[in-house]
Amino acid sequence: MESVDTEVQAGPILDYPFHRPSAIEVPPVYDELRQRCPVAHVRLPSGDEGFVVSRYDDVHTVLSDARFSRAATTAPGAPQLTRTPPLAGGLFTMDPPEHTRLRRLVSKEFTFRRVQNLRPRIQELTDGLLDAMEQHGAPADLNTALAFPLPVMVICELLGVPFEDRDKFRGWSDAFVSLTSHSPEEVAVQRKGMIDYLAALIRRKREEPGGDLMSALVAAHDEEGRLTEHELITMGITLLVAGHETTVSMIGKCVLTLLRHPEHLAALREHPEHLDHAVEELLRINPIGDGGPLRVTLEDVEIAGTHIPKGSAVLAAICSANQDPARFPEGSPADFHPGRPSAPQHVAFGHGPHFCLGAPLARAELQIVIGSLVRRFPRLRLAEDVENLHLTEGMMVHGLERLPVAW
Repeated sequence: MESVDTEVQAGPILDYPFHRPSAIEVPPVYDELRQRCPVAHVRLPSGDEGFVVSRYDDVHTVLSDARFSRAATTAPGAPQLTRTPPLAGGLFTMDPPEHTRLRRLVSKEFTFRRVQNLRPRIQELTDGLLDAMEQHGAPADLNTALAFPLPVMVICELLGVPFEDRDKFRGWSDAFVSLTSHSPEEVAVQRKGMIDYLAALIRRKREEPGGDLMSALVAAHDEEGRLTEHELITMGITLLVAGHETTVSMIGKCVLTLLRHPEHLAALREHPEHLDHAVEELLRINPIGDGGPLRVTLEDVEIAGTHIPKGSAVLAAICSANQDPARFPEGSPADFHPGRPSAPQHVAFGHGPHFCLGAPLARAELQIVIGSLVRRFPRLRLAEDVENLHLTEGMMVHGLERLPVAW
């Protein structure tokens, strides 16, 4: 088989997603693509063909340019990322102005000020989970003890969803972010389960409204007609899935990065005032997935000298953009450098109209978790060799299967 270098120069159709050698590396092919083939022709898990854009500036363009549409992914005959079409009628599959209308209904719950008011509660939940972890004793799986339950607790409280139902929507959520791990039939069953669950929850909120976000959305539908019943259910699914799935994966991977660099962990303990900037570097170097959600071109477009026809599937490779040496020139962009001046320029939360609604909340959770671990467990370390750790396979969101720690 020819080397990656030769293949990229020759411009073949590459299979997406690309191979990851380990739990701590992004696919190395991105280095070659940025240099020699910044718009790569790929075959997607659905069998459809498309393009992957890998350079920072080009990714920025795809994420913000209205010619790259999310809504067009639900049109009949549109190319698809997976064999299961996306769920129409939600924030992920809308363009402005419809997207803007729905986003405004929930954006006030995720403002910086609102999240600042939530921080004491997030800290309280974190402390309770760490109490339980310490009582259980080492070794412990940080995923089970902290990385999964904390974001779920937070989003459940915000939405007014019973925390005891967490195991149900964990399975549903995994199906929603599946690339190849679930068959279309399995995805359909899980989707129906989640839709039925949200419909029942909405009925309960009508009977017994509370001060939570789902009650407010129900009122926006019933009293003001600001969203349809389908949009109401889809909004609940979107917030529940996006509100925990990505943060769960980020907590585990960011903590793993720090455990692999004990010198930086010690520096944070000595200088906790550097935590916020270190979190930005952790976000840059630990991608949620390989690329943002699929977009479809509304007209012919040229990116990096490559002609992309109207109706083409395009993926913006955020993990590649965040390691582009043209944007992150300090040392090797693949290395973890907590003091990196350019770190806040990352696109881990996207860019443009679809910039992650929950970014302030995710940042707060990461800051609180890492700060609490640094203070509470000064001898925190990996309980196994990093080579034994693996990412979940076949998913749009890459999380660690487990993270064994000791202290």
